[in-house]
Amino acid sequence: SAQESIFSFLPAEDKPAKPPRYISTFRPMVKREAEKNKAQRKTMGPAKVAVPLPKNFLQKHSKEPKLPPRKKEQESKKQPALSVPRRTDHPVMGIKSQKNFINTNAVAAITGSPKKPRPICVDTRQGDKYLLETSGLVPKYIKKKDYGVAPKCITQRNAELKRAQEEYEAKILEQLKKRAMKQLTDEERTSILQGLKKKWEELYREFQCLPIEIDTISKKLYKEKLELQMKQLEHDIDSIEKHKLIYIANE
Repeated sequence: SAQESIFSFLPAEDKPAKPPRYISTFRPMVKREAEKNKAQRKTMGPAKVAVPLPKNFLQKHSKEPKLPPRKKEQESKKQPALSVPRRTDHPVMGIKSQKNFINTNAVAAITGSPKKPRPICVDTRQGDKYLLETSGLVPKYIKKKDYGVAPKCITQRNAELKRAQEEYEAKILEQLKKRAMKQLTDEERTSILQGLKKKWEELYREFQCLPIEIDTISKKLYKEKLELQMKQLEHDIDSIEKHKLIYIANE
């Protein structure tokens, strides 16, 4: 007999039924087109493709850019003479010289001047030597004719500078002569002093005529102007009275 279980007393749940699966309306047409075009692509690649030959395989450096073929040199250009005779050249035979090379060499050795040995320097006990001319130990450059002589460009530049300096000094002297100092005579000094004092009296008279109360800016500025002019005239009069000898420059 089956054993009793508490779960058998629970009410059974009604599960909702699943809706039917969606099927596209174009499915029959797609299947028909696929069956129709299936025979054209049975192999890899398009149909009726030429099979490559075994000889046309990819070789090394075949995809690198190639330079254009070298042009042949023009035939008009003369080729340099060869120091070695050609293979097709034949020596000239049968030519004999009447020259006595033994006597000639003996005369040249007797009459010729002996070669002077080149000065060398030995700096080690083993006899290592080197030429003195290229060593820098021989005073070679101080024996030249133009050693220590200034170049022409330097001499020319110095002459131009000297001439410009002389012209400048002459111009300065001429200006100094034109603007030479001139001494004032007693009459001129007295007339200048009297004119300054007369000018100061006129300014002082105008200053006395000013109102007691200065209430405008124009009156204040006019008063300051008179004071400055009177002060300058007093300084000039004092200087002329203090110095009896006065020099002025000619303009």
